[in-house]
Amino acid sequence: MLRPIFALLCLIALPAIAAAPIRVGVSGPFTGGSSPMGISMREGIRIAAAELNAGGGVLGRPIELVERDDEARNERGAQVVQQLIDKERVVAGLGIANTGVALASQRFYQQARIPVVTSVATGSLLTKQFLPPQHPDNFVFRVSANDTIQAAMIVAEAVDRRGLKRVAIFHDATNYGQLGREDLERTLAQRNIRPVAVERFQIPQADMSMQLRRARDAGAEAVLTYGIGPELAQIANGMARINWRAPLIGSWTLAMSNFIDNAGPNGEGARMPQTFIPEATTARRKAFLDAWKNATGSPRIPVPPAAAQGYDSLLLLAAAIRQAGSTEGDRIREALENLDEKIDGVVMTYQRPFTRERHETITSVHDIFMGEVRNGQVVFAYDEDRRRASAR
Repeated sequence: MLRPIFALLCLIALPAIAAAPIRVGVSGPFTGGSSPMGISMREGIRIAAAELNAGGGVLGRPIELVERDDEARNERGAQVVQQLIDKERVVAGLGIANTGVALASQRFYQQARIPVVTSVATGSLLTKQFLPPQHPDNFVFRVSANDTIQAAMIVAEAVDRRGLKRVAIFHDATNYGQLGREDLERTLAQRNIRPVAVERFQIPQADMSMQLRRARDAGAEAVLTYGIGPELAQIANGMARINWRAPLIGSWTLAMSNFIDNAGPNGEGARMPQTFIPEATTARRKAFLDAWKNATGSPRIPVPPAAAQGYDSLLLLAAAIRQAGSTEGDRIREALENLDEKIDGVVMTYQRPFTRERHETITSVHDIFMGEVRNGQVVFAYDEDRRRASAR
């Protein structure tokens, strides 16, 4: 009798066996100079996954993250996304921190008709790569602030708020730096301003003294930047070496921990657009900051916007899967473009964040804030921004 009873017990237990997980690809730079962005993003996504799974998962199934290091290299990024699709059978993608990597890799999600929610990369072209009529359906979405919006804030800070019209642009040689430079130059041109110097640098580059002297000698009153942490620190340190005290204003990457740590006191006062500044301005943000500390053992987030955007990107994807009632790519895309559920995120509260024509959650300079490095951390540059953040 034991064998039939055992078999019966197994049949009774079948519904209790965990349903097949929903596999979500997460790719980003987890090593190298871009790794503070990638690691922060990945941890934010992990925190969101843990919360979702603690609440029963999505459609009664747990979220399983399939993580891959793209090393901030375009060719590596393309390889890992193909592996995530073909081998790991992910139903959607999250992540990607570098613009060049996104441009090289998201095409594979598009070809497979699998949605990808870009958590960090900011190149303005990213959500425009697959538009009609050539591509009837666009599977690329984004939660980070694109560079057109960031350039507008950078120029407004230098020109409108400070009255500085003689500016230099320093940018790296990657797709990110080149496209960011173009955004800055277009935005300056709208004010009939041409930069007095445009300096391009490589990754890595240890000494910027020659370029900085040229910019200073050209009469630059401010340095506008598009690069990542290590090279941005070289700019700040180089300015100190040649005793040039000009404002450093750049894209969101001036908030990276490897800029703040490597520049030390020379980075103080640097300003940059931010989607999220790690202050408990709302109960939702306090809960996220507490969850970060509990998960990592440290209150410090290497790149706070990357962490918050990573967290929010999974919440939006999960809501779309719930609404679709399916993990089929086209149905998830359609749900993302027509989300009914209000999502209480860290960056913002999302209400109809995407449409069929608009795949960006952030569409205006009023959606983000100006940050400043102060005492080795990024804080609100303006009290009005802190008040605005508290009301969201």
